Amino acid sequence: MNSHSEAWSLVKDLHHPQPVIFWTDFLLSAVTGWAGFAIVLFSKAYSMNMWLGFLVATCALYRGLCFVHEISHMRRSHLRGFETTWNALIGVPLLMPSFVYVGVHSSHHSLASYGTDQDPEYLRFASSHRMTIVFAAHSILIPVALLLRFLVLAPAGLLRPQLHQWLVVHASSLSMNPRYRRENSPALTASIRRWELVILLAWVAAATVLWRSGLGWKALATWCGISACVSLSNALRTLGAHHYASTGAPLDRGGQLLDSIDTPGALWTALWAPVGLRYHALHHYFPGIPYHNLGTAYRRLISNLPGESAYQELTSPSLPASLGRLYRTGKKACSSGSGVEPGAPPRLRSSVN
Repeated sequence: MNSHSEAWSLVKDLHHPQPVIFWTDFLLSAVTGWAGFAIVLFSKAYSMNMWLGFLVATCALYRGLCFVHEISHMRRSHLRGFETTWNALIGVPLLMPSFVYVGVHSSHHSLASYGTDQDPEYLRFASSHRMTIVFAAHSILIPVALLLRFLVLAPAGLLRPQLHQWLVVHASSLSMNPRYRRENSPALTASIRRWELVILLAWVAAATVLWRSGLGWKALATWCGISACVSLSNALRTLGAHHYASTGAPLDRGGQLLDSIDTPGALWTALWAPVGLRYHALHHYFPGIPYHNLGTAYRRLISNLPGESAYQELTSPSLPASLGRLYRTGKKACSSGSGVEPGAPPRLRSSVN
C-alpha cells in the first residue's frame, strides 16, 4: 500500500461498532444454533430432520462462537454486558469461555510477537505441508481436549493451586502454537477460577437434567459432533487466513498485511469465515474496524487505491485456492529442504509507508 494515510482516510469513519447489529446478529445466531441442537436431540436417529438440525446448529453456533474475536478487540464500554451474555449462551455450553481468547489474541496482532514463538495463532505452515495436514486433522479432537480441560483438570486444579497455576499458563489459551506461554497474574487466575466454577456447575446441572430425561448420551454425542465440525471449520479458515511465511522475526504492520489474505466471496464464504473473518488482511491492517463495516472498508480500498497498491494483491478467490497454495508451498519447501522460500509471499518483509 503506497500510503497509510491515504488508506486511513478512506476508512476512518468505519471504526464505531453498532450495538443493535451486534446484539441482533449474536442473539439470532445463538437462538438458531441451540434450536438446531434441540431438533437433533428430539429427532429420530439419522432422519432428515436430524441432519438438517445438525447443519443449522453447526453453522449458527460457529457464527456465534466467532463473536469472541470481536469481543477481544472492542472496548467493554461500547457493548456493556455483551461478553457476559456471550459466555452464558456460547462460551460456557461450548466449553470455550472468553478468557481463552481475550488477552491472548492481542499477541497475534502485536508488532513484537506476530509470527514469532510468542504468537499463539501462528505456525510456519509454509515450511511443511505435513504440518498443515496434521493441524487440520487434529482439530476434530478439540472437543475431547475441552471436556478433559474443563470437566476433569479444572476441578482438580481448583483443589490443587499448583496444578491450577500450570493450567493458567499452559492450558487456558486458544492457541495452536505449542511454544506459546500465557503470562499469569492474580487477576487472571481469579477470573479463570470463577469461570471454571460456573462451567462446572452449569454442566453438572445440564447433565443431571438430560440424564434423567434419557437424553444424556445422545446430547453428549451431538455436542461432540457439532463441536468437532465447528473446530474443523475454524481450523480450515485459520489455514486460509495467512501465507504463514514468516521467518520467525517480528513483522511490522505492513509485513502482517502482506502475510495475510482476504477472501471476500459471497454466501458460502460468510459461512466458513463468519463475523467478518473473511477480510483477514484488512483486519490486520485496521484491527479496530468492527466486523459489520469490514465489507464496506474493503470495497472502498479496492475501488480507490491505485492498482499498483500492495493491497490489490491480498485477495484470494476462495478457501480451496488458499489452502491449495499453502499446501503446495509447504510441499515444495519440504522437497527442497529449504523451509520457507525467500520472497514468499511477495515483499513479505517490506513495509507499508
